[in-house]
Amino acid sequence: MTSLTPSPSFSLTVRLEIPNRAGQLATILQAIGEVGGNLGPINLVDQTRHMAVREITIEATSPEHEERIIQTLKGLPQVRVLSVDDRTFKLHQGGKIHLQSKIPLKNRADLAMAYTPGVGRVCSEIAQNPDQVYRLTIKQNCVAIVTDGSAVLGLGNLGAAAALPVMEGKAMLFKEFAGIDAFPICLATQDTDAIVNTVKYLAPVFGGVNLEDISAPRCFEIEQRLQQELDIPVFHDDQHGTAVVTLAALLNALRWVGKSLERVRVVINGAGAAGLAVASLLQRAGAQGLILCDSQGIVSTSRFDLHPTKASFAVEQTGTLADALVDADVFLGLSVPGAVTPEMVMRMAPDPVVFAMANPVPEIQPELVEDKVAVMATGRSDYPNQINNVLAFPGIFRGALDSRVRHLTPDLYLAAARAIASLVAPQELQREYIIPSVFDSRVVQAVAQSVSQCARECGLTQS
Repeated sequence: MTSLTPSPSFSLTVRLEIPNRAGQLATILQAIGEVGGNLGPINLVDQTRHMAVREITIEATSPEHEERIIQTLKGLPQVRVLSVDDRTFKLHQGGKIHLQSKIPLKNRADLAMAYTPGVGRVCSEIAQNPDQVYRLTIKQNCVAIVTDGSAVLGLGNLGAAAALPVMEGKAMLFKEFAGIDAFPICLATQDTDAIVNTVKYLAPVFGGVNLEDISAPRCFEIEQRLQQELDIPVFHDDQHGTAVVTLAALLNALRWVGKSLERVRVVINGAGAAGLAVASLLQRAGAQGLILCDSQGIVSTSRFDLHPTKASFAVEQTGTLADALVDADVFLGLSVPGAVTPEMVMRMAPDPVVFAMANPVPEIQPELVEDKVAVMATGRSDYPNQINNVLAFPGIFRGALDSRVRHLTPDLYLAAARAIASLVAPQELQREYIIPSVFDSRVVQAVAQSVSQCARECGLTQS
């Protein structure tokens, strides 16, 4: 397989003591390059007449690659490795988020208003007029990020504690991109009833619920029940966030190749929560030629092992993923690394669109097919066209909270996808730019406005 591209997610800061003479640093940098390390900043920490201490940032492709780089440096003559820091673990040290008061407490008057006795007046107001909780508390701008740790990233069932770093990261994204206060809630149970009841008990604090990393098919029932039993928006990002961003990118990719969603043949590999949600939203947007594949091949009507949600997408065709890809216009990968080969891509229709979104290793490395596809997208930030949920969920919740949306619907997801797609102007559209950057400041506002407008038109708002 083609070598992976080094990534900041596997990066080191190495402090070295080296002889202070011409050419010594160049020798070290060459050694790093020869083992595939990608250089970042180089800082001079200290220097005397005879020696120098430097810090070098190096990106790698995996923990094993990091170790190989370290051993290479340790093997260089007259080079002493003083320290090695894994930059990702250092960033997470002590957690990534904290709570901070919005108002100062500098004197007794401040305390008397913010807490007792003044706070009692506010409590009584809410008790008499329950809707005032949105005006007088954090609820109007607060989202619960709820997981049971059963499907963490692509790592599997790691449990509640191991899911916390992801949920902290999600809270950061809510705050940084949409100004929303979000809090991670990792539940030490994977019982569906217990999860539903716990979220219901917590709901008075929050204006919305973001479900995250809960395995299928339980995630479908949990989301459905909470939508029915709560009067605040409930959103399973692994399903709907993925679907919204995938549809947005696909709309622009098809514009680039001159094909229509209604007429293309789309193969989706991966029939879990994300794959089924993508299939559902594509159908809602007008797609008709969908073929869903799972680990056993094409989801066919001839199979009798299908969950009802999956069975609704079954087709008469049988066979493997390779069979499904013959003459397909689009491949959407939400599955596992290496699921697709160059030969399979070459059997697709002319100008194929390939979204290999497995993370961190895609279904097929872009380098293997860059001259064989019209458009390539992945879930990674180090390739063009990153399909990233952060383009969707901050703006969706911003619009939902601002409009007091009671329930999120497919129409709102369609509005969000079209808003994201619209930010790539026709004159800007190209094979390596079908989706805006996650750092494009227009995204959250555009999505929020579209969601709010659609919610008003559909009669979904409470304000």
